[in-house]
Amino acid sequence: MTSFWQDVRYSLRLLAKTPGFTSIALLTLVLGIGANTTIFSWINSTLLNPIPGVANTSELVTVSAGKGVMTAFPLMYPDFEELRGKTRSLAGLAGFSAQAMNLAQDGKPERIWGTLVTANYFDVLGVTPTLGRAFLAEEDRTPGAAPVTVLSYRFWQTHFGGSEGILGQKININHHTFTVVGVAPAGFQGAQTSLRTDLWIPAMMSSQLVSHNDDVIHSHNYFWLMCLGRLKPGASVQQAQQELTLLMQPIAQQYPDEHKGHEEVTLTPLWRGAYGANAFFSALLPMLMAISGLVLLLACANVANLLLVRSVARRREIAIRLSMGAGRWRLLRQLLIESLMLSLAGGFLALLVTLWTAGGMMLFLPPLSVPIDLAGHIDRTVLLATLVISILTGVIFGVLPALRTARLDPAAVLKEESRTAAGGQAKARLTSIIVVAQISLSLLLLICAGLFTRSFISAQQFQPGFNPEHVLLASYDLFSAGYAEAQGMEFNRQLLARVSAIPGVEAVTVANRVAMGIGGGSVSVKPEGYAWQQHESMEVPDVIAGPGYLRTLQIPLARGREFTAADTEKAQPVAMVNEAFALRYWPNQNPLGKRVTTDVSDKAFVVVGVARNSAVRVTSLSGPPADPGPVLYMPFYQFYHPAMTVHVRVKGDPMVFAGTLEKTIHQLNPELPLYDVTMLKSTIQLSTVGTRIAGTFVGTFGLLALVLAGVGVYGVIAYSTRQRTHELAIRLAFGAERRQVFRLVLAQGLRLALIGVTIGLVVSILLTRFLKDLLFGVTSTDVFTFASVSVLLCLVALLACFVPAMRATQVDPMTALRHE
Repeated sequence: MTSFWQDVRYSLRLLAKTPGFTSIALLTLVLGIGANTTIFSWINSTLLNPIPGVANTSELVTVSAGKGVMTAFPLMYPDFEELRGKTRSLAGLAGFSAQAMNLAQDGKPERIWGTLVTANYFDVLGVTPTLGRAFLAEEDRTPGAAPVTVLSYRFWQTHFGGSEGILGQKININHHTFTVVGVAPAGFQGAQTSLRTDLWIPAMMSSQLVSHNDDVIHSHNYFWLMCLGRLKPGASVQQAQQELTLLMQPIAQQYPDEHKGHEEVTLTPLWRGAYGANAFFSALLPMLMAISGLVLLLACANVANLLLVRSVARRREIAIRLSMGAGRWRLLRQLLIESLMLSLAGGFLALLVTLWTAGGMMLFLPPLSVPIDLAGHIDRTVLLATLVISILTGVIFGVLPALRTARLDPAAVLKEESRTAAGGQAKARLTSIIVVAQISLSLLLLICAGLFTRSFISAQQFQPGFNPEHVLLASYDLFSAGYAEAQGMEFNRQLLARVSAIPGVEAVTVANRVAMGIGGGSVSVKPEGYAWQQHESMEVPDVIAGPGYLRTLQIPLARGREFTAADTEKAQPVAMVNEAFALRYWPNQNPLGKRVTTDVSDKAFVVVGVARNSAVRVTSLSGPPADPGPVLYMPFYQFYHPAMTVHVRVKGDPMVFAGTLEKTIHQLNPELPLYDVTMLKSTIQLSTVGTRIAGTFVGTFGLLALVLAGVGVYGVIAYSTRQRTHELAIRLAFGAERRQVFRLVLAQGLRLALIGVTIGLVVSILLTRFLKDLLFGVTSTDVFTFASVSVLLCLVALLACFVPAMRATQVDPMTALRHE
């Protein structure tokens, strides 16, 4: 043990004596290790630990209706009750649904986020309140009979000062009184990944907190309850899925229309479940982790080359130690400890960098009222991962130089046979192999960066089918503010009239969803004359829109008309569809005059207009949807919805009108909370979050790879040129022209580059196919990207060889030969 600490102290002294080498090596390692720890912190908070504060998350699975994660829906409450009561594979099945709510405190309404949950929610998750109690089983039985709530620890601290007297206090939510019965433990923010919940309320209180035309507790029309199940010991995900699907079959047969396309049940592990941020990032983040691993390998190769070059300067020291009886194993241990000291120092500095970069993912999100938290966190798992990565890094870049140095021939060194002592051609071959590997990995990274850059450009050029420029948005919820349907209708009529009178306003409308935004519901449709196919989902996105919706968003009208103020509740029920809807359900027919019914209304809507296709919602954060699919538009005055967003098309900068719009709305109700007062152009950036994250980080990794490859080529050519000084001097002495020597050195570097590029192209073709689902508007084997990156890398390699080549032409033959 004493000798070990002696080696550690000796290693630290040596590193301190060579500040230039140490600084360059540390900077390279910090970039390599820091990239990995940053991405791992995101994976840890989003995938490995998606619900902080929950016990044994590996046993939890998401339970949804439908086949496959991408088409999965929440459950209906009656279906949930049936499955919960009969399952034998799950130890517990809990349901939840996040909702925006209004908290009235000190006379000022505040918009908060609550979650309606089944009474066993905390029990299934294994969460014990830090104060008070969770919900009781009897609070899951009678609708409207459980006006109680459990607060989050953060909400308790910020709104009630952490007072233990909070238990039993009354708070006003959506104009209803609730009694506080508990406080959740610190760190627990809810079961929906990356969504911060302020409080929890029994699902039996849904009628008081959520506006629906039907009683969602007993209705078979609403897929609204997200569910988590905990597997029993010994039960697998596949077994539980098969059991729940069998249990769902008789329910689907009893209610066939309501379950079209949702006759099966899908179970997925929590880390890639259907609810929350992990559903979007389960493919992107592992890909970024793999690419950051390539960056680390590049960093290791670069530091290994630095150590090989440094070993030349230390050859006499090593030879003397060997001559004095030092064992080669002891020498090898000493050299590996030096590498580990370097890598551990790099890991420590990388951890400091990660403290700054862990929250970087939040920078890519547009302004949102939803309390999303995508920031990575430095916890014990991240610390352990950093330590492991640092140790492995030290071993990877240190073992080859250490083995090469420990095999040094002390007699050759002490006789000053410089070429033999330096390792001669064997060491040159080793450094050349490392550089070829660097170039191959660099090419792979640069190709990935090029693909994501082109994907991002394609996403930016994507035409969503509407004009997002010069549109101001402001959202509000009239149900939470206590409005009944008739009052809400009148509020919106007055709002549209007042806003349209504002100077500079070109068009105004209201809608229940924002185009290309997260959220928004769907309805099960029954188009007139369409023959439904078994297992075919009839769910389509619905847009409840006010008069002038198409004109405000500048969505072209293909045929018919759009909604007007005359489409009131007393008029003929009407609807609009998009071209995709008409093509799917009425091919080669005139859709005007056709009737559509839905599962949420007893009205038969007559189609009066067909809109051009436009993107409605975000289905993936890797890029905008290329195919919007069928969309149904229903008029606001015939299908009331309390939570609306006013869309205002203005002349000039929309945010200039923000203050006037808020003032106009508050003239109608000064206590109505507004949220998401922003530009439509800003909100649609959400659709490209994944592409921008990948493009930014992979692009940065690619530039780093380019620099490291250039430095690696420069180092090996410079080293090789020094080794060949004697040879080059003889060539010049026998009449070789200096430009021939220049070309000779350039050819050596170009040869390494071409070998590396060839290997890199083969590897890239094999691996980039795994990126196809994350790319938009570009194939994973894009010829332009592959060709341009290959040429760029060869040019960088030639540029890196330029300085060594120029030095080679300046060799004085007489001086070099006399020295030898």
